[in-house]
Amino acid sequence: MNKKQKKNLIRIIISAIATLIMIWLPVTGLIRFVLYMAIYILIGYDILRKAFLGIKNKQPLDESLLMTIATLGAIILALYEKSGDYNEAIAVMLFYQIGEWFQSYAVGKSRKNISDLMDIAPDYANIELENGQLEQVDPDDVEIGTVIVVQPGERIPIDGIVVKGFSSVDTAALTGESVPKDVKENDQVISGCINKTGVLKIKTTKEFGESTASKVLELIEEAGSRKSKHENFITRFARVYTPVVVYSALALAIIPPIVLLLAGRGLTFGTWIYRALTFLVISCPCALVVSIPLSFFAGLGSASRQGVLIKGSNYLEILSNVKIMVFDKTGTLTKGVFEVTAIHPDKMDEQELLHITAHVERFSTHPIANSIRLAYPNEADDCSVENVEELAGLGIRAEVNGKTVSVGNGKLMDQVGADWHECSSHTGTTLHVAIDGIYAGHIVISDIVKPHSAQAIEELKKRGVEKTVMLTGDSKKVADAVAAELSLDEVHSELLPQDKVNRLEELMEKKASKEDILAFVGDGINDAPVLSRADIGIAMGALGSDAAIEAADVVLMDDDPLKISTAVKISRKCIRIVKENTWFAIGIKLGCLLLGALGLANMWVAIFADVGVMVLAVLNAIRCMFIKGVSPER
Repeated sequence: MNKKQKKNLIRIIISAIATLIMIWLPVTGLIRFVLYMAIYILIGYDILRKAFLGIKNKQPLDESLLMTIATLGAIILALYEKSGDYNEAIAVMLFYQIGEWFQSYAVGKSRKNISDLMDIAPDYANIELENGQLEQVDPDDVEIGTVIVVQPGERIPIDGIVVKGFSSVDTAALTGESVPKDVKENDQVISGCINKTGVLKIKTTKEFGESTASKVLELIEEAGSRKSKHENFITRFARVYTPVVVYSALALAIIPPIVLLLAGRGLTFGTWIYRALTFLVISCPCALVVSIPLSFFAGLGSASRQGVLIKGSNYLEILSNVKIMVFDKTGTLTKGVFEVTAIHPDKMDEQELLHITAHVERFSTHPIANSIRLAYPNEADDCSVENVEELAGLGIRAEVNGKTVSVGNGKLMDQVGADWHECSSHTGTTLHVAIDGIYAGHIVISDIVKPHSAQAIEELKKRGVEKTVMLTGDSKKVADAVAAELSLDEVHSELLPQDKVNRLEELMEKKASKEDILAFVGDGINDAPVLSRADIGIAMGALGSDAAIEAADVVLMDDDPLKISTAVKISRKCIRIVKENTWFAIGIKLGCLLLGALGLANMWVAIFADVGVMVLAVLNAIRCMFIKGVSPER
């Protein structure tokens, strides 16, 4: 609670207590009027000021003017009737301020989720001087290639690569991931993360304005300008609705008593003016004007807290209607890193086959060779490896302790005369090994499916996604195996980047309805064209990827597939709450307006129809702040 909220809460409490005292205080006449006016000004001075400024700026038709007319009218009626009962006027202002306080508090809580992200860009960067001292400089002045020093407890100001040091970094502000990530020399780090333990020396790879933290802040600032259909409807609705009810109230105060007077029923202006004032209080569109934007704002804040950056409430609304979810494979549903998944020796044990293969592959620069080295990290110079020869399109060959070891595909095995065979039990890339032309066995390297991919697909189907599709450039055999493991509805393999766009357009043409939304999820590095073409593009694991942040409408700040389900869950619950508030507020308003016009609703009913409905709608909207993400199954 900020200072302004505390001040307003104190003002509300004092006004409420003073009103209760006045009810029992035995004073009449001018003294009673003056005391009530003091309470009225205390609780309503800011509303009166807004109404005056609205008239002055020729924009008078808002809720402040409605409140002012209604309450001053109630006071004038009390004076006219000499009842001395000013409680209704005070109550209207008091309960309206209570509703405004609830709104302010809810927005403040929701804004805190956003402001946590807004603190991710540090004000300085440390540069080490020749004498070893650290100098704090403006991050904007740091050039690419400069080595900066980040001490424990400090945020990383600029994206870069660790050149010295080992530490754990807290990425929670960006990814929502509570577990710190260990980084060491040659690891890439991004701005906005907090260095937890050791001192890191980082060579910058981007300018401050192009770093991840700066890009994220730009997106947060722009998100507020992208309004949803619901918000645009409420804005248009309020512009038409407010003048209509003002003129309707004016007509209600003047036309019926004149008609009754002409009909010989007597002068009843006081009764109809009271009904018109009641009508005005009921008609205030506060519940809609306040709760709808608040729901979206709270939803965006809830998503950002969990590492899902949605670029605007319009995309939050679109995401809630997703019926077809299209995925890239590598880096999205799979890890995008090759691992050894099977070792099948013919004439030696598994470790021996892996060992001799690692001897040869340590001289290769191919990504597959790296997976062999990771599988057998103890490989060392404990034997003689000579005459290493990379064979383009075939594999690699070398002499190990005087024996010729060939590692590669079936074509290489045919070339050396080895009697080889395919792996029938595992899907992936097969490395065949021959020693002096005799087949020794094979090792299977595969791109591993991410641990939560299957659960993510299952959760999406639970939340109304009717069709899941995978587009990949990988082989049909590998693609079909992944699709079967994840229970995907459709798979298209061996696609070039331009083929992916064509396939996506075909899927969009086959949509059952124009209202059905097709979303594409990619890793954001080479999927920018498809991300841009889809109804809504979701970049996954996009931390530090400029292409993803620019092309996508939703940015998932880490590579966990469950964040896709979380994004859909938040969007659908948020839109459901928006619709609840819309129909609830309009329904109550119309019912009470009819009762007020017929004289069946007094000012206390009006207070409920205005402030009561607003408070209930705001409390309902606050639920958007507490939408939990999809938790991984254990």
